[in-house]
Amino acid sequence: MEQNQMLTGRPGKTLFFFALPMIVGNLFQQFYNMVDSIIVGRYLGAEALAAVGASYSFTNVFIMIAIGGGIGASVLTSQYLGAEDYGKMRTSAYTALISFLVISVCLAAFGTFFNPSLMRALNTPEDVFGDAMLYLQIYFMGLPFLFMYNVLSATFNALGKSRIPLYFLIFSSVLNVVLDVWMVRGLGFGIAGVAIATVIAQGVSAVLSFFVLLKELGRYPKAENGEAKIFAPIMLLKGTCFAIPSIVQQSIVSIGMLLVQSVVNGFGTFVMAGYAAGSRVESICIVPMIATGNAAATFTAQNLGARQPERVRQGLKSAFMMIAGFGAIICLSLNLFHNQIISAFINPSSVQAFATGNAYLAFISWFFVMIGFKAATDGVLKGSGDVIVYTLANLANLYIRVAVAKNYAPLWGVQAVWYAVPIGWTVNFLLSFSWYMTGRWSRKRVVS
Repeated sequence: MEQNQMLTGRPGKTLFFFALPMIVGNLFQQFYNMVDSIIVGRYLGAEALAAVGASYSFTNVFIMIAIGGGIGASVLTSQYLGAEDYGKMRTSAYTALISFLVISVCLAAFGTFFNPSLMRALNTPEDVFGDAMLYLQIYFMGLPFLFMYNVLSATFNALGKSRIPLYFLIFSSVLNVVLDVWMVRGLGFGIAGVAIATVIAQGVSAVLSFFVLLKELGRYPKAENGEAKIFAPIMLLKGTCFAIPSIVQQSIVSIGMLLVQSVVNGFGTFVMAGYAAGSRVESICIVPMIATGNAAATFTAQNLGARQPERVRQGLKSAFMMIAGFGAIICLSLNLFHNQIISAFINPSSVQAFATGNAYLAFISWFFVMIGFKAATDGVLKGSGDVIVYTLANLANLYIRVAVAKNYAPLWGVQAVWYAVPIGWTVNFLLSFSWYMTGRWSRKRVVS
């Protein structure tokens, strides 16, 4: 079983082959987000792309809440798996699914009701306000599917089954692209078609993933004291302790984007379009970094559950080496091809939008390694349940991004938005790594 490799295989090889399906799967997820932007930018124009970009900074917060919540709650599942307590492992998984279904319905209602106020608070320009509102309104209707899909994926990863979410992401991505083209070009639905395609693709994948998870959980031996409970309040409490810091960590980038979006919006529609294109490329570039950090969290949780902290230390060293390699490839690729990449989103005749996207990619390409180091170190702390310091480190990251963008944009222009990014990543990493070096995380095993 893949789980045994987590506990006995070579840490570097195990982490790489566990993270690889997560990386490929997340790339497919980002791919269909990027296709949304390409289709909108090419067929509906820069103003429509700006509308989706304004919406994206907000929708990405919900995506990161779903991913972070799922990963955090699944730490408990991983530790029970490492300890071979299969009954509690199943109860932990069921409890997380029920809890996040309720949360997602509440957030969908909140988003639908406050949609206009939120767009106004972001200083969304009037020429894109209507399209941004329409996109979000449809998106919120499918929010429970988004949450369930991401929590299910996190549970598969907690079980060491990282290939299963990959298969569903490939299926979802292909379905989303086909529906995008059909609804935008074939049916002429415009912005609404892009949102509807995403909701349908996520909904189908979520339903199919749920039935596959039930089958996978049934493969493990039954508990000696009977079948697992469907819901356990104590599991909810423990899972929440992991989920909240994980949500904070996963959401930092997107919340930062949301809070600084009002700064970007103040520079006009074409700067918004260029920044939206650059941000979509950034979201793809950080995929291997975030996936490696999430793999480190699962690796840590299972090995601490099996009382093997030294393997965790070896795993983090291997994760750093992987991240350095990913960072070098990304930096070289962006520096060689950033013009061609941005031109996929924006026609070069839109001079200001094209220049903004290019400038952002040329700068940020040098710093992706820092978010990787941060994600891997945070993954170890998260997987161990030692969450206080890395939560504070991520909040420091968020504060720096917002403060630098808002205070220095009047002096430096829109470039202040992206200057703040690597500063925040670096401070976050230094704080988390300093705490990791104390070794206190290794005594945080939370399952008995």
